[in-house]
Amino acid sequence: MSYLLDTHTFLWVLFDDDKLSDKAKYILSDADNEVYVSLISYWEISLKYSIGKLELRGIRPDELPQKAGEIEVISLDISQEDMASFYKLPRTEHKDPFDRLIIWQAIRRNLVLISKDKKFDDYQDFGLRTLW
Repeated sequence: MSYLLDTHTFLWVLFDDDKLSDKAKYILSDADNEVYVSLISYWEISLKYSIGKLELRGIRPDELPQKAGEIEVISLDISQEDMASFYKLPRTEHKDPFDRLIIWQAIRRNLVLISKDKKFDDYQDFGLRTLW
């Protein structure tokens, strides 16, 4: 099966896996699963790092793709189709643009989104599958 990590989940996988649920740990430990992190997450992390809203433990944001590769997390490109069809994602009270783009990628690409964020439940009626 194929999974997409939400940004906070990706950071926890790298730096604080005690915060992961047992289900998430199980999925991540199964070598038969494909696990992705979106380029959107790299952008979000880099932006928050640059304005002082996020600290990383001993690395810079530009080192994250290498760290992801070391744990066999695949970088998920954002395609023209992802961006051009984004208007189809219905609006909810959830306004975070990074989250909404990641949600849309998960829906479009038929990926299960691994996230603790309960706001994502609003998108289940639109095809989002989540796991925590």
